Amino acid sequence: MQIKGIERYLALFIPFFLAVIFQKDPATSYLISWSGSFFIFLITLSGWVKPLPNDRTLGEQLMRPLFIMQIIFAGFMSCTSIFYFLDTLGYNDFKKISNFYLVDQSRIMLLAQCQRYYCLAHASFVTGILVCMKYPKKKKYHIENNTLANLLLRIALISFPVSIFFLKIPGLSQFYFQLSALSFIAGTLALAFAIPLKKALETTICSFLYAFNLYQAFHSGFKEPIIISLLVLGVFLYPIYKKLVISIFGPLLFISFLLLPSYVNSFRQNAWSGEADETESSQIALDAALNNDNDESNWDFFVYRLSEVDMFTVFIRSTPENVDYYGATLIEQSIIAIIPRAFWPEKPITENLVMERVYNAGVVNRLSTVSAKPAFVVDAYLSGGPWGIIFYLFLYGAIAQLISIKAESLFGGYVLGSALIFSGLFQILWRGLSFEFLINSVFWSYISMIIIFNILKRAKILKPV
Repeated sequence: MQIKGIERYLALFIPFFLAVIFQKDPATSYLISWSGSFFIFLITLSGWVKPLPNDRTLGEQLMRPLFIMQIIFAGFMSCTSIFYFLDTLGYNDFKKISNFYLVDQSRIMLLAQCQRYYCLAHASFVTGILVCMKYPKKKKYHIENNTLANLLLRIALISFPVSIFFLKIPGLSQFYFQLSALSFIAGTLALAFAIPLKKALETTICSFLYAFNLYQAFHSGFKEPIIISLLVLGVFLYPIYKKLVISIFGPLLFISFLLLPSYVNSFRQNAWSGEADETESSQIALDAALNNDNDESNWDFFVYRLSEVDMFTVFIRSTPENVDYYGATLIEQSIIAIIPRAFWPEKPITENLVMERVYNAGVVNRLSTVSAKPAFVVDAYLSGGPWGIIFYLFLYGAIAQLISIKAESLFGGYVLGSALIFSGLFQILWRGLSFEFLINSVFWSYISMIIIFNILKRAKILKPV
């Protein structure tokens, strides 16, 4: 008998319920919930739960929420804890420390509980996407195909200096991050258009823009911009050069994951301490990564920094036993965060609001200068436990999907709608930060989307259908 309707959505939660059944055996429970996320990837990306949109080929819709956002957000959240699990069992660099190693039972029990919540969050998040995924939606406007490539290049060239302008205005720096991300996506997408068309001038300009963004990524001191720079170009080129992209960008991303921990650690030690300028620090860090001079830190990076599960275990240990659930408090603080500081100079500092719950849980000491902002799934848990995870993660996926559909409706389809506007302005949704930072960014990104739409409409670039 063929399964239809709601039963297929319920299948997304099977790994979570199986993991709960085996919770008295934490290692087994962990492995069920961890592998359960791969099961969720399989049945959603194959179209088994809900048929994939048929308005474009698979390779031509990878920037929609079901694909790249699920892979990055859910993949980072649910799959990266495997190194922490191995470390808990007594492994270092995939080698058993000792045959007599005693596993800390309280640690592995907390880890298994966190992983069950990750699996629950993944299922709830993708359910929100699928329920609202209704492509193709009727488009209100369209753009001439022969002007698309040049438009993308112009957006890239204009949005970057405008972003610098906002960086100089106190209280409006968030628009810098939006528009600089939009400039990067537009330039990368323009490069992907220019290469197959063999337009020498456009390809040269776009290549320069991409190289500049990659240069900035390597001097940021963070691994994410570098990985995203490579990933996005590969995704944009994939529909035309499938085999070439898989053979080049696949190994390139894998090598990046191996080398970036050493590179980033070395770069920060030299650049952030003032021992060397950014260019010199980058060269030192690159040499350290290629020569494997910082090999020991790679395992620590994979265990404690690639995944945020260690922090999650601390929150679970303290809430609700020592600190009660926050209820609607975090949403109230997020509404306050939306108001630009330019209009309310005395507004509470968002960082301080977020860090208060970090201090309450004992993640870091109040006298420490370390910033340890909780992930979105952690805030969902702190707001209402497992039910908070179900509610907020479903809402997270649904809102992301609705924004993508709205963008495609306004901007004439997938290329400008999801690939450019959604991926550029709403890139924060790929990671899922604390409630206050994420809700503030998404709100003002939506306003930016409407403003850009009206500019293109008045310029008669977007024309009514």
